[in-house]
Amino acid sequence: MKMIVTLALGLAALPALAAEYAGFSPAKSQVEFVSTQMNVPVKGRFGRFDGQIGFDPAKPTDGKARLEVELASIETGLEEADAEVAGADWFDVANHPKAVFESNSVTPLGNQAYRIDGTLTVRGTSQPVSTEARFSEQDGAGVFTGSFVMKRKDFGVGQGIWGDTSVVANEVEIRYQLAAPAR
Repeated sequence: MKMIVTLALGLAALPALAAEYAGFSPAKSQVEFVSTQMNVPVKGRFGRFDGQIGFDPAKPTDGKARLEVELASIETGLEEADAEVAGADWFDVANHPKAVFESNSVTPLGNQAYRIDGTLTVRGTSQPVSTEARFSEQDGAGVFTGSFVMKRKDFGVGQGIWGDTSVVANEVEIRYQLAAPAR
């Protein structure tokens, strides 16, 4: 009898794992960053972004993601800083309004963790990026949570007087929670 109850409970959990997730849920998603200015961490976020996620836990290597972040939606907590980083020396949003990440591959790491390799494009420069993300099902959505380090100078972000990495560090941690509804 104990074995039948265990089997029944195990089968009841299968539909949640068998769901496929597609689209994008901005209300359940966030994109944040932590940079360092004069050895002090500076946190911020981007308020507007969109994308597409396609993921089936039964076939994780078929997963795909594309995220477009509107760089002018940066929120550092200081209006002057937001205006500065939107300018030509930083993001140059007049000519490059979006940062784009597009996945190339998804590799299962076990325990609902995945390595996602892809290409990040900022200011017209594309570089390979790899991130580890944890997957979970939350309120009818498939949610990926993770982070990666971006080297801003590899993308031409922070030019002129801002090119000095002793003032603003070259490494910026990008943190994300991205959600797609269940199909």
